[in-house]
Amino acid sequence: MFMGEYHHSIDNKGRLIVPAKFREDLGEMFIITRGLDQCLFGYPLSEWKILEDKLKGLPLTKKDARAFTRFFFSGATESELDKQGRVNLPAPLLQYAKLEKDCVILGVSNRIEIWSEKIWEDYFVQSEESFTEIAENMIGFDI
Repeated sequence: MFMGEYHHSIDNKGRLIVPAKFREDLGEMFIITRGLDQCLFGYPLSEWKILEDKLKGLPLTKKDARAFTRFFFSGATESELDKQGRVNLPAPLLQYAKLEKDCVILGVSNRIEIWSEKIWEDYFVQSEESFTEIAENMIGFDI
């Protein structure tokens, strides 16, 4: 399980250090793709397979299902860590998430998220203000 918040920087070659606590659970090969809320999602292959199977089960006749599947799979890339624990992020993913230098890497249960530090700070402040309301809406999910 992934959890925690870590701050790292992208170097001039587009490489980002993955926190040591996340490396073993990600595995030798993992998937990075466009995430929601303008961040990147990173999945171990086992979790990616579960998600892939769910997305394959969406009805091809539904426009939203096709759009979401395209969005998710077209941005996906197989990734691996170098000997220093860095991952090379492709230019289209860097552009999508507006990643330039300072980043935040989050552990979010079955995945990691990679955020621009500025976008994360803005998102966090906005979400923090409505956290109580969000929590109240989660009651129906038996949490």
